[in-house]
Amino acid sequence: MESIKVALLGTGVAGGGTFRVLARNQEEITRRAGRGIEISVVGARDPERARTVVGGKVRIESDLLLAATDPAVEIVVELIGGQERARELVLAAIAAGKHVVTANKALLANHGNEIFAAAQAQGVMVAFEAAVAGGIPIIKALREGLSGNRIEWIAGIINGTSNFILSEMREKGLPFAAALAAAKDRGYAEADPSFDIEGIDAAHKLSILSAIAFGIPMQFQKVYTEGITGLTAQDLRYAEELGYRIKLLGIARRNPAGIEMRVHPTLIPKRRLIANVEGVMNAVLVSGDAVGATLYYGAGAGAEPTASAVVADLVDVTRLHTADPENRVPHLAFQPDSLAATPILPMSEVETSYYLRLKVADQPGVLADITRILADRSISIEAFLQKEPNAGDAQVDIVLLTHKTQEKNVDAAIASIEALATVLGQATRIRLEALS
Repeated sequence: MESIKVALLGTGVAGGGTFRVLARNQEEITRRAGRGIEISVVGARDPERARTVVGGKVRIESDLLLAATDPAVEIVVELIGGQERARELVLAAIAAGKHVVTANKALLANHGNEIFAAAQAQGVMVAFEAAVAGGIPIIKALREGLSGNRIEWIAGIINGTSNFILSEMREKGLPFAAALAAAKDRGYAEADPSFDIEGIDAAHKLSILSAIAFGIPMQFQKVYTEGITGLTAQDLRYAEELGYRIKLLGIARRNPAGIEMRVHPTLIPKRRLIANVEGVMNAVLVSGDAVGATLYYGAGAGAEPTASAVVADLVDVTRLHTADPENRVPHLAFQPDSLAATPILPMSEVETSYYLRLKVADQPGVLADITRILADRSISIEAFLQKEPNAGDAQVDIVLLTHKTQEKNVDAAIASIEALATVLGQATRIRLEALS
């Protein structure tokens, strides 16, 4: 059977990795897909650079729109990144009847509803395994492997840069700025790392996972997002003393009032496997009503881990591209006309436990005042840690772990606590999840 023809848009890290993996594993891929998968045209803004990646046998087109709408092509792989240009190219490819494979989480988080509706109308597929957690097949697991379950919650380390920084801070006692510099030195952080360290990248990915898990539209703008820039090595050390690790987690949870979608630093018990995921690795924990908790671990970025997911999507599309569109796996796991309008909870309504660190005057009655404020707002204390003051120092750190309560109760309590004359500076608040 004749090979299926593919247009590859972008020959950067992900595009180059995809080309190499396809070439190296062509025989195995053909055996799996039932026919060859051939990159017949490459769209690249810098053809000379692209030639060094793909060699002399593949046609290179500097006009990416021409590559995306080439009549001979059946699948378009979008790996250029960004949003507006990628959106234009993906929608043009769909309008031309092409299936699309993309690793672009920002594109899908912000424009996925439009893109999936266009693909549905045209009877083509949009595959995006590489958009979340690199080489970990979490999209397929949620969309197909766990389709017999009612998904209860998801908790994931889905940004390797932030996880590396937190690992460096915990293991070496580095301040945030030094750990970020180490991430840049190793090529794990961009020159402008804000998407990673402010939690935006993780929020893009969480919005995709939540849509598939709960059968809701993409709603990136409703994800509560908090990064790691305010964390200190001191807090990581105190968490360790209390039996916890701090990770930047993406959390999505179903509860009777709606769905939680939040990205923020989180204390996790050290005994949990996900708490021991270090460096740039990713891990996603999914809890289903039938299967219980399942953990997916692996490389979340990099040329060939990303290529692994892209090529897997190419194989899936090749297998199914002649199938009746009504009988394909829906883009977001649930049938398009069955997506739910379940409300997304505001952060103030979310219920979880908390780590609170306070710097207070070293004098009698301080703790009593703080515990009274917490009790007035029905916040109970699970654990307490008081550090010895340095010689001659008139202030001391106290750390409290609370039982579960609503965020709005903690907001009110912190405001009252910070107003006490004996509390020096602002309270540090980090959320805590048992993940049990």
